[in-house]
Amino acid sequence: MSQKKEFLIILILFILVLVPFCTSIDSISFNQSLKYGHMLFALGFFSPGNSNKTYVGIWYNNVPEQTVVWVANRDNPINSTSGIFSINPTGNLEILDKKTKNLAWKTNIISSATIRGNSYSAQLLDSGNFVLFQDSKKEVVVWQSFDYPTNTILPNMKFGNDKKTGLNRSLTSWKSMEDPGSGEYVYKIEINGIIPQIFLYKNSNRIWRTGPWTGLGWSGVPEMKPGYIFSINYVDNDSEVSVTFSMRDSAISRLVLNESGVMNILNWQESAQKWVQFWYAPKDPCDNYVHCGKNSNCNLYNLAEFECSCLLGYEPSDNRSWYLRDGSHGCLRKKDENVCKNGEGFAKLTNVKIPDTYTAILNKSMGLQECEQLCLNNCSCTAYASANVSVGGIGCITWYGDLIDTREFTDGGQDFYIRVSASTLAQFLEKSNGYHGKRTISIVTVCISGILIALLIACCLVIRKTRKDKEDQFTSLITLKRNLASYENSSRGNEIDGSEHVDLLIYDLNTIISATDDFSDANKLGEGGFGSVYKGQLNNGQEIAVKRLSKTSGQGVEEFKNEVTLIAKVQHRNLVKLLGCCIQKGEKMLVYEYLPNKGLDNNIFDKTKGSQLDWRKRFEIIVGIARGLSYLHHDSRVRIIHRDLKASNILLDASMQPKISDFGTARIFGGDQIEANTNRVVGTYGYMAPEYAMEGHFSVKSDVFSFGVLLLEIITGRKNTTHYQDQTLNLVGNVWDFWNDDKAIQVVDPLLGDWYETSEVLRCIQIGLLCVQSYANDRPIMSEVVFMLCNETKLSNPGQPGFVFRSRNSSSIPYSSSASVGTSVNDHSITAQHAR
Repeated sequence: MSQKKEFLIILILFILVLVPFCTSIDSISFNQSLKYGHMLFALGFFSPGNSNKTYVGIWYNNVPEQTVVWVANRDNPINSTSGIFSINPTGNLEILDKKTKNLAWKTNIISSATIRGNSYSAQLLDSGNFVLFQDSKKEVVVWQSFDYPTNTILPNMKFGNDKKTGLNRSLTSWKSMEDPGSGEYVYKIEINGIIPQIFLYKNSNRIWRTGPWTGLGWSGVPEMKPGYIFSINYVDNDSEVSVTFSMRDSAISRLVLNESGVMNILNWQESAQKWVQFWYAPKDPCDNYVHCGKNSNCNLYNLAEFECSCLLGYEPSDNRSWYLRDGSHGCLRKKDENVCKNGEGFAKLTNVKIPDTYTAILNKSMGLQECEQLCLNNCSCTAYASANVSVGGIGCITWYGDLIDTREFTDGGQDFYIRVSASTLAQFLEKSNGYHGKRTISIVTVCISGILIALLIACCLVIRKTRKDKEDQFTSLITLKRNLASYENSSRGNEIDGSEHVDLLIYDLNTIISATDDFSDANKLGEGGFGSVYKGQLNNGQEIAVKRLSKTSGQGVEEFKNEVTLIAKVQHRNLVKLLGCCIQKGEKMLVYEYLPNKGLDNNIFDKTKGSQLDWRKRFEIIVGIARGLSYLHHDSRVRIIHRDLKASNILLDASMQPKISDFGTARIFGGDQIEANTNRVVGTYGYMAPEYAMEGHFSVKSDVFSFGVLLLEIITGRKNTTHYQDQTLNLVGNVWDFWNDDKAIQVVDPLLGDWYETSEVLRCIQIGLLCVQSYANDRPIMSEVVFMLCNETKLSNPGQPGFVFRSRNSSSIPYSSSASVGTSVNDHSITAQHAR
């Protein structure tokens, strides 16, 4: 007797003893049936979650957490426990509601008249494939579940098209976690012309594309490279276009399209007894199909700029939309860009997800040089690329017309050659060869000279000008010539003054009164020590947010001037946009873009709103804040230290993208300056770095500390000032204790449930702890933080955090032996004066 049969007999006896009303076998024959409460190895009736509907499905038998990978009657459940699963006299599998006599599901094989139903049998294989055989020897397969996947692809399971039968093995998401019915997301291979690609659809709209097969992987999936944790077998011949994957080790894995429209590769982690996300897509805005419109390139890693840019030789088709960071209208060929037999050539772009191949043509035998000549000889050809990079560039893809859905990676993708005019090609080659740097030096030299001259003129004007009062001074100073760099003329720690031109609107008071309905309470968005913020609408329909400083505000004229001159100078997708200001009749007001989702604190510290922020959205917010702060520290024209980074100063737009706000206490550094001291400490309890709170010493690293606190708050859903059993511990200390006990995952916000990748969350916690280390020199800079968040690099072990302890007599004073507390800026902020 074989080991398999011995095991089967023992298993049946074991189940019969312990559960008298449950039997288990490994096959179904004619006149046998499976009833509710009976189980065929990993095949049986189930009811997901709290549902009272019954389905027949397949799930992992050796995974404690029931994980369904296939459902037969997904769109036609049985509403009782009277279901029967059997082989009928025609040889078809069927699910029958015995109570109502309704047929819930059946296979569609047509049996020969010479073959009776009692010759058929079905068996669940170890691979998870449920197979219907036509003969007793189980040699002729007439139907298999692998040909009709639901939302999951298992190892060695074919995914794709059978060209002979027309069978299209595609995935369709569940409607919800408790409803396996066909959802709104579909993942399938399509043959656009003759070049297959995989598309993810939401209803009938494409939302993500893998790009074509390159010989090593999909063009739009940079993670696929030699040595990847799983191997891919891609077949494209006259019979089929299909993909199968297999793991390089024995891990239990699956690829699943979840209810939110995200493709995931999940591995079962035995030690943690949970599924761990290994890969997912789409990941970011650049993954969204045609995010930047036609003839454009999307590059998310260009920190200081809009992620969308026109391809070489093209320009925005709608300049206004492009300026407003909306690239959906795409780009058009420049009017003076002559690319038809006029000395044109091709610019090489690297690490590219090549465009949609719908309008492309494939030649499998042509080499790359022949491909270039083929495209050059046809004026309609706009670009070309290699079809198979694994064998030295064999195969030629040429595009005709618009180039759709192109993006750039830091690694991965492939080379892409775009047709450009002779002049554009010369400029591109000049820049590539380094000549562009020399031109930049010359331009910078001229600009610096102009700035110095302008500074001398400004000094003369300032000396001669009689200042009536601070408000009149600021109103007049904002009309000075553009590009005056005040930070080079500062003698007070490089603080911003009013001597710099600001390119923004000056609003009339009556306009603001009309827009806010005379500052009505119905339009009030919030209130703090500085004053109030109101929602308004201008006559042209534009919605605005008005920050109205109260006359008793701790944020005085200097802070007001600071915020206006600074924020008007910087432009980044993760910084709030200042539209203008109003200084009239004793009023000081700032006019911002209106962000409908308000502050981050209103979202992560609120149970209702917090439950709507899944891990993927929280991670995007973390990365967005990091990019905005990295821009301020490293990529803007001047180095800016925010000094009051906290959850309430992070605003969320309509798509929940974060924008850093409130620059009233920010400081600007000039040249190579990286740190400074102040006698006037302003900031918020719980976010201030210890060296700043205690010594008045601030730098980019003090902002990094604040970011680390904010990151931990986003992960845990708790404020850093949360009370714990030990009244001297804050959130940072609490997370640190759990980290040292190897229990850091326990601090994750319960509202996230289990829908996150443990390794990614732990990585973020580790980055947060690296940011809040006690010594400033040990903390990373923000550009390093962005890199650590976006790449799987090895992280160092964090050291002791810089605790700012809670006083037992006061809930809003950081511990300091040298600081005496002054007046508070708002309910949660402090101002401290230090003895020198």
